[in-house]
Amino acid sequence: MIDWLPEEDGAVLMARLYLPDDRVGSHFGSSKEGYGVDRIDTRTLKISRIENADREAEEYISDGRGTVRIMGRGNVRGATGMATGVTSYFYRTRGSREWLPLGDYDMQTREGFNPYAVDFDKDVAYGFRKKDGRLALYSVSLDGAKREELIYTRPDVDVDGLVRIGRRKRVVGVSYATDVRHTVYFDPELKTLIASLGKALPKQPQIRIVDSSLDESKLLIWAGSDNDPGVYYLFDRAAKKLGILMTVRPELEGVTLATVKPVSYPAADGTMVPAYLTLPPGSDGRNLPAIVMPHGGPGARDEWGFNWLSQYYAARGYAVLQPNFRGSAGYGDAWFQENGFRSWKVAIGDVNDAGRWLVRQGIADPARLAIVGWSYGGYAALQSAVADPGLFKAVVAIAPVTDLAALKEEWRYWTNFRLMRDYIGSGPHVREGSPAQNASSIRVPVLLFHGALDRNVGIAQSRLMASRLKEAGVPSELVSWDHLDHYLEDSAVRADMLRRSDTFLRSAMKM
Repeated sequence: MIDWLPEEDGAVLMARLYLPDDRVGSHFGSSKEGYGVDRIDTRTLKISRIENADREAEEYISDGRGTVRIMGRGNVRGATGMATGVTSYFYRTRGSREWLPLGDYDMQTREGFNPYAVDFDKDVAYGFRKKDGRLALYSVSLDGAKREELIYTRPDVDVDGLVRIGRRKRVVGVSYATDVRHTVYFDPELKTLIASLGKALPKQPQIRIVDSSLDESKLLIWAGSDNDPGVYYLFDRAAKKLGILMTVRPELEGVTLATVKPVSYPAADGTMVPAYLTLPPGSDGRNLPAIVMPHGGPGARDEWGFNWLSQYYAARGYAVLQPNFRGSAGYGDAWFQENGFRSWKVAIGDVNDAGRWLVRQGIADPARLAIVGWSYGGYAALQSAVADPGLFKAVVAIAPVTDLAALKEEWRYWTNFRLMRDYIGSGPHVREGSPAQNASSIRVPVLLFHGALDRNVGIAQSRLMASRLKEAGVPSELVSWDHLDHYLEDSAVRADMLRRSDTFLRSAMKM
């Protein structure tokens, strides 16, 4: 949905992928192919075409008033149509149907202007562009002059969130994450309102405007914290009344949850690595069973707030440390390095230094230190045990990458194969950085979880790892589910996974 058409109640603009549908001997077939935009009457399902199908189109952005103002076209390489990762953006001046060049954006290097929204009243596009190696918010005029203005930047982290509300998706602010996520509101009234709500909800410092009525007189508010999954409220601005709509996780009402503390620790080379420490409720934080939990991605980062994985383990008595190792996103190009695969030695070094810090601080019992990770985090968990076999006493890897060469091959017949090939790279690091190729170095028990329908990381990765661990005589188990993908979005399955992992860790670490 690219436009909710608030002036046409019941109609929307929807971007649609067209595929050829030729039928022999029939007048009902279609040869249209590509990405287009349709206006849909949701009551009658009547369709009218707004933008013709374009084989190279990847994205459309509306102005919130029913007019498509920006289109992104993907650039391909050669007759095979391999993606380059570069999107060429085009725009229209107000009242025109002619597409004019706006600029190119490279998703791999993050170079160029990446448009996110169009402001109808100001006739500008808002988007992100790098400044001094970190993302910043810019506006570009759509009147033909393409005047660019820096709206907001930070010297320490990426400015990466555009705050929009209402059926017109009005841009009202921008957000970024340091130790915690901050929102800067451009609208003075909303800024004052959020400050007032913060005073009214002191135990829920994370406050976000989720949506609003068309006239913005009623706001849908979410508020939560590190130890509160959150509550949705309805706020009537005229009546100045705040009412509860629903709690996010009602089963946790009345349960004492753990607090999360931003910390930093020194890596081996002295670099200070940001992280989040979660201690069991009521704990003195000393000599505990502990888990280092690297995040997925690797082009991602952890943030302060409620996390169901770390909260579960904290409730079971573990200290949990989530490192934003070098290779994480959100801190700019220098911190991202060459990504967590190409520069795995730095990333995994930071992850292992997280475990060593827990021991030095007296938080972790060195005999009860484990590592748990999902996706790239699962890769990091396994590779950490390869890089320092004696540090962690047990490994839990959920949907992990285990072989970098095989990961490249998973994308062989997809248009992004060359992008994945270049992202992972070639050279000695491919074998040295593959846990499945170095399984004999692992000395501790390993538990693997994987969904058989995983398209992000094929289950063959875990099957290969399980096979190599067995050959090496390493105690291990692979638990899989035939009907689930990368995220294991099934409450019963997730509960089973958590219980199994806890039982495994307690057994492996003789708790």
